Amino acid sequence: MRFEPQDTPRLFAVPCGVDFPRALVDGLVARSENTSPEELAKVELIVNTSRMARRVRDLFDQGPALLLPRISLLSDLDMRATLRGLPPALPPLRRRLELSQLIAKLLEAQPDLAARSSLYDLSDSLAALFDEMQGEGVSPETIRSLDVSDMSGHWARAQQFIAIADEFAETHEHAMDAQARQRQVVLDLIEEWQDSPPQHPVILAGSTGSRGTTLMLMEAIARLPQGAVILPGFDDQQPGHVWEHLDDPLMSEDHPQYRFFKIMRDLDMTPDQVRPWVDAIPASMARNRLVSLALRPAPVTDAWMREGPELRDIDQATADVSLVEAPNPRAEALAIALRLRKAAEDGQTAALITPDRMLTRQVAAALDRWDILPDDSAGQPLQLSPPGRFLRHIAELFCKPLACDTLLTLLKHPLCHDGAGRGDHLRHTRELELRLRRYGPPFPDPDSFAAFEIGRELMPGWTAWLTQCFADKPISGTQPLSQWVDALRNLAEAISRGSQNAADGGLWDKKAGRKALEIVNNLQAEAGYGGEITARDFADLLRALLSQGEVRDRDAPYGSILIWGTLEARVQGADLVILGGLNEGSWPEAATPDPWLNRQLRHQAGLLLPERRIGLSAHDFQQAVAAPEVWLTRSERSDEADTVPSRWLNRMTNLLSGLPGQGGPAALADMRARGQEWLGWAEVLEAPTSLSPAKRPAPRPPVAARPRRLTITEIPRLIRDPYAIYAKHVLKLRPLDPLVQEPDALLRGIVLHKILEDFIKASVTDPKRLTVPDFLTTATAHLEAKVPWPVARSLWLARLERIAEDFITGEQQRQAIAQPSGFEVSGAVRVAPLDFEIAGTADRIDVDERGGLHLFDYKTGDPPTESQQKTFEKQLLIEAAMAERGAFERYGEGRVERALFLGLKNPLKEVAAPLLDEPPSKVWEELTKLISAYFEPDQGYSSRRMVFQDTQTGDYDHLARYGEWDRSDPPVSEILT
Repeated sequence: MRFEPQDTPRLFAVPCGVDFPRALVDGLVARSENTSPEELAKVELIVNTSRMARRVRDLFDQGPALLLPRISLLSDLDMRATLRGLPPALPPLRRRLELSQLIAKLLEAQPDLAARSSLYDLSDSLAALFDEMQGEGVSPETIRSLDVSDMSGHWARAQQFIAIADEFAETHEHAMDAQARQRQVVLDLIEEWQDSPPQHPVILAGSTGSRGTTLMLMEAIARLPQGAVILPGFDDQQPGHVWEHLDDPLMSEDHPQYRFFKIMRDLDMTPDQVRPWVDAIPASMARNRLVSLALRPAPVTDAWMREGPELRDIDQATADVSLVEAPNPRAEALAIALRLRKAAEDGQTAALITPDRMLTRQVAAALDRWDILPDDSAGQPLQLSPPGRFLRHIAELFCKPLACDTLLTLLKHPLCHDGAGRGDHLRHTRELELRLRRYGPPFPDPDSFAAFEIGRELMPGWTAWLTQCFADKPISGTQPLSQWVDALRNLAEAISRGSQNAADGGLWDKKAGRKALEIVNNLQAEAGYGGEITARDFADLLRALLSQGEVRDRDAPYGSILIWGTLEARVQGADLVILGGLNEGSWPEAATPDPWLNRQLRHQAGLLLPERRIGLSAHDFQQAVAAPEVWLTRSERSDEADTVPSRWLNRMTNLLSGLPGQGGPAALADMRARGQEWLGWAEVLEAPTSLSPAKRPAPRPPVAARPRRLTITEIPRLIRDPYAIYAKHVLKLRPLDPLVQEPDALLRGIVLHKILEDFIKASVTDPKRLTVPDFLTTATAHLEAKVPWPVARSLWLARLERIAEDFITGEQQRQAIAQPSGFEVSGAVRVAPLDFEIAGTADRIDVDERGGLHLFDYKTGDPPTESQQKTFEKQLLIEAAMAERGAFERYGEGRVERALFLGLKNPLKEVAAPLLDEPPSKVWEELTKLISAYFEPDQGYSSRRMVFQDTQTGDYDHLARYGEWDRSDPPVSEILT
């Protein structure tokens, strides 16, 4: 095929609503019908993406049999560069590593500029700025000459740093930046074509010319004698006066047709000189006219008032358009999933197009209930894949001490111990988790691993493997990047292999593993340019690199159910197109903040404006909304706040609302009604099954199954929440200790009890040590040994410092009355005539000269008042009754002279047990009566019988289904046999 000679550049176009790759192939075939077969093979076809190239080849493969044109990509120009002797392209990672060193020094000198954690994000943005400068042909001198005199000092600093960084970037003698190399290739190619233009057809198809280098190539090809450029999604419904008003980039670059206006202006052409590539009819001409008017450049209302009354067939334009305005993202995702399911049943090709990756994940999850796995073109972010997560967790080992959650996250990872003995490894991991939850330590070390091995039959070498791979890994200071990469790779492979000397783990297997290995190898190759960095900087660098990769598995059971990004939608066609997430921030995506140049400076320099991305997104919207059947979906509220509809959706709805004479409001109402129908089905699908709420339980187990032993501390629980006693002692359920151990009240109580015990023992041996300094010295030693959290240590020590003087004064008075005799004294006594035992531990027992007992109970919080002790908090009273019945063998049936709570909180409180009002004999009688009641078969264990406050939560409230009932509901007994 050959083009007829003409005096003007050759621009063709395919309108919105026409499958662009199919139209491209149809046009090539039609122009080659009356030529020899080899003529089509001489055509050089340049497309912008590999997806477009695959689609074009697939369409040719559908027949008839033809010789294919020479299909290449814009990126394939690098091959021509190599042939022309240009130096190789500089690896992008090398440039980013070099820039990161410069930015690190900048942040050290000016820490107010940005946080250290943004180091690699800043280096990426600066590298992207350099790429853009080279692609747009903007020299460093242009940046240096920008006028920043009337702007804030930040932009002046950024301007100076860009100049310094650019000088550094030009130090590579035998390599070029990829964008600079690409631009030089195009310049050389244009120069060659001017002297010797190709005699075969050269066609560039599918690009909008959004980049300077690409635009320059498009213009050069359009001027060739046998060259042509085919524009996608050209608005042939846009009047001439609208094209004329697109000449100001600051006002018009966000218009979907601005890129085409620019290339026509550069080629000195008018819209009527752009010819159709094929005589294809769009899916809906009426809809194209409606959308074209809705997307007029601002101001738009005058165009609507002038041209709106001329619109016809609005009902036809919107007949196959549904508007789904969901109350929340979940409802939106479920409605989309239902429609995709219907498309799968009907054999339709359906595509969800959205930049919102959260929405695509929600839709994919909703489709999973019907075993539909959509073909997602974006795949999975590498950092969220199993190898990506695995490597990120391992990099964190170098940054901070090993915590229980970090250890178990890695031990349970599917890539950990992936070699021999995986089953035994998981069994050992579960046992280790239970031990760590119950006994700690919060930061596992080699000693804790060795202690775990005692008395257990473990795989040979498993604890040694734990110690080698996980213990003592934090590295302080800096070291070369190459050492960090080596350490990461060696440790990752060792953890993946496991403890049984397996040949290899599965870390680098499958697509995600191979992609991760490619990134690690690339980082290894360029590590020499990364300098010396800290462990935290290395972890941040690895995270940034993994976040830029993606892994896609093309195997999908439903190839007709597709999820596309906006780039894929430009080269694909579908029977049903769903534009999802049509809210500001997604359509269009929020512009990425540029820390180096603001909008005005970019315009002065001739760089791309933020509106360029908006214009491209608008063009994607204009192309997608022209599909045969279209869904427009949005959620009225996000997880955090109300949303704002996309500006283009807003324009469409406002335009329709303002055309009552043409039936616009009715058409809009029909669109919403069709969407509401699917939302109704989604709501029905999500409606929960009606279940009767649970009753307030009061189980009555057999008397033989009821507990025969309780501790003193459990008696208040038996009074306030008997169901908790039932769950613990009859059902044998225990709350699972938290994995992430924290310096909570329980640990504080244990440590403070031990501090007081050791200090008072020492003061009894040597009364001179009953001083504030000795007390604080003892406290400091125990806190250092048993509290591994520096902040908690400081806070708890400060609390003790505030009460130290009052405690010493009170202790001198206490020891003047009675001498400390026992600490943490355990005892038990039978409750006659019942088969029952009460056990307990006295924090401290003092004995006076007459043998009288003085009981003390330490409280780290507020001790119970006398009235509370008389009704519910009878712990100390029961302890006194036990002491008088010989529960503590060492003291026999002694007389209790005093029982006292010591509140170790500022101010220090001493609250005496009301022994006169509640003598031990009376307390024992009441206790016997209470225990006897639960030996009666008719007595049930009621849930939350007398809790102190409704806001208090118990360990077994969820088991009792609390929330489905409240305290006003009567307990319902249930006989258990």
